[in-house]
Amino acid sequence: MLLAGCSDDFSPKPKGFNRIDLPPHQYKQLEDTHPYSFEYSAHAEVLKDTSYIAEPHWIDIWYPQFRANIQITYKNIKKEKKTLAELINDSYKLKDGHNKKAYAIDEKIVKADNGKVATVFQLEGEVPSQFQFYVTDSTDNYLRAVLYFRTALKNDSLAPVINYMKDDMMHILETLEWKEEKRQ
Repeated sequence: MLLAGCSDDFSPKPKGFNRIDLPPHQYKQLEDTHPYSFEYSAHAEVLKDTSYIAEPHWIDIWYPQFRANIQITYKNIKKEKKTLAELINDSYKLKDGHNKKAYAIDEKIVKADNGKVATVFQLEGEVPSQFQFYVTDSTDNYLRAVLYFRTALKNDSLAPVINYMKDDMMHILETLEWKEEKRQ
């Protein structure tokens, strides 16, 4: 039996991708300490952004299972030193920072069921951020959401997770409310 297991006709097998089990989408409401609210994944944790440039209402929605986060940055336009046009221009500059590695960038305007209109960027290639959007009411509020992975895996291996998280980001957009709207 030992001799039957050894043969000279060995052929290498192609590398496979790890199986990624994705949990069903479930959501919970963001705590009421920000000038905005939305539903985010029940499989994620909300962390305060601790970068040195972070502002009070900047958060990370951390997915420990995927080693990924959705970075949320918020600006109150009336209190901001920059104009709305400058904030939007910054979004484009940050997106354009991926041009070296992106082989495609799809930009579209999306109107959510809640009436919010957002500019959505979908990036293809070995980029650190595959999906991002910004949304504003053009008078008071500006919010930007960006997906980041903290892993060295190739994006084609991460495709199911990227699509899963895009759905979660679109759910954030669909359930986004500015606090002033809630009080009315």
